[in-house]
Amino acid sequence: MSVIAMIAVVAIALLHVYILVLEMFLWTGPRARAAFGTTAEFAASTKALAGNQGLYNGFLAAGLFWGAFAADPVGFQVRVFFLLCVAVAGVYGAATASRKILFVQTVPALVALALVLLGR
Repeated sequence: MSVIAMIAVVAIALLHVYILVLEMFLWTGPRARAAFGTTAEFAASTKALAGNQGLYNGFLAAGLFWGAFAADPVGFQVRVFFLLCVAVAGVYGAATASRKILFVQTVPALVALALVLLGR
């Protein structure tokens, strides 16, 4: 894998670690509320749901880290799978929650996927 592709995959993984932290630990705080456009009341009432969502983002990050550092061919397969998972999750999030998710999650995942495929 090219260095640029590896950096892209790791960057997407780190983004999902950040989302995990926002959703699992900072959901009711001002930073997460600003990032997700929620009120204090909404954040308090959805804290458990957000924590669950954060956990899933952590699984995406774990898979991306695994793919970034695993030897090929498994590493390649894992990178492609988890980048596609991120892209699909972003499309669903954009369709159901906020169009912004498309640009924060789907577009970077597809760029990283293109770099992974081109570096094959």
